Amino acid sequence: MDSKVENIVDLGLVNFVPHPSNPNYIVFRFADLQRANDFEVALKTKKIWFEKGEESTRKKEYTLFGIHKNDYSSVQSINFDVEANNRTFIINNSFFRWMLIIFSIGVVSLAFFGYCSRPELLNEDTAIEKVNE
Repeated sequence: MDSKVENIVDLGLVNFVPHPSNPNYIVFRFADLQRANDFEVALKTKKIWFEKGEESTRKKEYTLFGIHKNDYSSVQSINFDVEANNRTFIINNSFFRWMLIIFSIGVVSLAFFGYCSRPELLNEDTAIEKVNE
């Protein structure tokens, strides 16, 4: 894993990229040390062979795991489990999180109620368009 894994147009939407020099391998990368440790433990538990390395970039330090493409599907499920176990809420305060959900449901309900209560407006608009044609 000599060449850099980070790409200029990397948006960080996924935490794996093709190996820069060997197309038979996929590199999983973790900026969080806890996630990297959980990932390594899960790989050892399932007895999946991997190479481990580290890379420092301008912004972050990554822990890298090189996995063969044959193990990709099982490693992907491990990756999902690790991300699920270490996830955080976007809104940490539960009161504000539930208030946002209730507010969103209320707005959608009002919009639906408004649409259902005045169907004659829709019929008038289409009637006017037919007359103008």
